Parts: sequence; structure tokens; C-alpha cells
Amino acid sequence: MKNLLTAILMTIVTTVLLGLIYPLVVTGLAQVIFPNQANGSLIRSSDGTLIGSRLIGQPFSSPGYFRSRPSAAGANGYDAGASSGSNLGPTNRKLIDRVKADVEKLQAETPGKPVPIDLVTTSGSGLDPHISPAAAEFQVPRVARERGVGEPEVRRMIAAHTEGRQFGFLGEPTVNVLELNLDLDRTVPMKK
Repeated sequence: MKNLLTAILMTIVTTVLLGLIYPLVVTGLAQVIFPNQANGSLIRSSDGTLIGSRLIGQPFSSPGYFRSRPSAAGANGYDAGASSGSNLGPTNRKLIDRVKADVEKLQAETPGKPVPIDLVTTSGSGLDPHISPAAAEFQVPRVARERGVGEPEVRRMIAAHTEGRQFGFLGEPTVNVLELNLDLDRTVPMKK
């Protein structure tokens, strides 16, 4: 009986300590030390309207915008509640056909240039907000043409939004698509 009572008390103590106190302390510290990150790195317009998160990709279909990686998260993609990859293997006919169709579409928009792999493949989560600098560069002629601005100006904006390797050596340089498109809208709005 004594062992049973000890087990029950240990369960209650560890539940309160690790299930209540620890999460509240960590959440409180995060709100004090890193409030922006703890609240999802949200991006808001000047009037306070929520535009998106710097951490979750969004679809962009207009030719005047840089496009994100394809997404397999949810029925229409970019669904944070259904974060996942497509689960299709490299020999799956459905995946091969989709990638081939995407490559053909992109080559029609920008002929003569090889298509960067991240413009036709999904990320593991389906929510990656970044593309490679090569993927951004590939889209420069289309975006510049649609916005009526010179390619050097668009390239300058890509360079301004290129994030280096984490800690200087982890990963690859990336470009946050949402932030780049928002900067484009501020700097060179699309012609109506």
C-alpha cells in the first residue's frame, strides 16, 4: 500500500511540475526574451492586419510575385494544420508527372535557363517560407517584366532579402518569399 501511495504522489508531483509549472515558466521566459518568435513571427501591415508569418510559406500565383516552393501540406497546400510532405517516392508516377509539368511551365516562362530544384519539389513540412537565391534569380525576368522595373533593381532586392547560413556555416543561403514580395509591393507596386 505504501508503494502505491508513493507512486500516486510521484505521478501528481511530476504532472504538476512538468505538465504545468515547467511549460508556464518556459512560455513566460519566451514572452519576455523572444516575444516576436514566441508569438509566431507574425508580419502585420501598417494598419495592423495580419499578413502572414515569416515562418510559414504562402502560395503566390500572380506573375508579378516571386513564387514559393510547391506545398503538399493539406488539400490546397500551405495548411499549417496538415504539415507534411507528399510521401511520394522518387519513382512514383504521380510525382514524376507533377514535377515534369511544373518544369515545363517554368521553362515556358523563363526559356533557356535550368529550373532550380526547389521550385518543383516540396519541402519536408510543406510549409517552407524560403527559396534558394538561385530560385529567386530564375524568377527575376518574369517579375521585372510584370512590374515594369529593371532586372538589376529586382536583383538588388533579392540580395537585400537573402539570409546567410545560420551561424555562418549551417545550411544554405535562403530568400524569404513573403518578405521579398512585401518589399516589392512597397517599392515597385504592380501596374494596374
